[in-house]
Amino acid sequence: MKIISYVVSSIFAVVFFSLLFIFHPLQWIGLKVFGYKGHKFVVDIMNWVLTKSLSILGIFVSVENKQKLPKNTTLIFVSNHQGVFDIPPIIWAFRKYHPKFVSKIELGKGIPSISFNLRHGGAALIDRKDPKQAISTLANFAKKVNKNKWSAVIFPEGTRSRDGKPKKFAINGLKILTKYNKEGYIVPLTINNSWKVFKYGKFPLGIGSPISIITHEPIKIDSLPFDELMSQTENVIKEHIK
Repeated sequence: MKIISYVVSSIFAVVFFSLLFIFHPLQWIGLKVFGYKGHKFVVDIMNWVLTKSLSILGIFVSVENKQKLPKNTTLIFVSNHQGVFDIPPIIWAFRKYHPKFVSKIELGKGIPSISFNLRHGGAALIDRKDPKQAISTLANFAKKVNKNKWSAVIFPEGTRSRDGKPKKFAINGLKILTKYNKEGYIVPLTINNSWKVFKYGKFPLGIGSPISIITHEPIKIDSLPFDELMSQTENVIKEHIK
């Protein structure tokens, strides 16, 4: 199986990075010519294509959403984090809610398409070594999300789990987001099996393990004290990790 992984991983790597290089100028055109809507359209399509490209590895992604998500308000998607391939299906599946990510500042440069989107698409780029910058950036991000009725996506574990086992959720980021979006909702998400793409390390990639994303019942932010809100969110996410 690992020998096959080397072959298909090589094919996937060529396709994946080619897509990033192709969509980079398309994003620029979308933004400069058509503004936010043009840029978002390109980003949505790019993430649909990136999600589908995983089929080269025999990996198919399912997003289960049996919830009726509130409209015309802020949604804060809170999820466990298992790998880079958590992100494209979230962007595509919840595109009508304009998801914007909380990301580490290092990803804001050097990666075709991805860095451009993070810098120009409304994400919060956090410098973990500079708490003052992180708090200020998160507060401004939370206010912008509220003003535009976008959604925010945050991985409270901070870094991805390399074996699928969840880490303790940090409270600071989510606390700031909820502070400026009290009328909104938290939408817990559980991601399964995306860590298996990197079970051998960076190369070759794991093949044939389907990725699933489960959407849980939204929780009104001002319906609970923050500690209870955080605990309930963390528990429901972790209860569904397989």
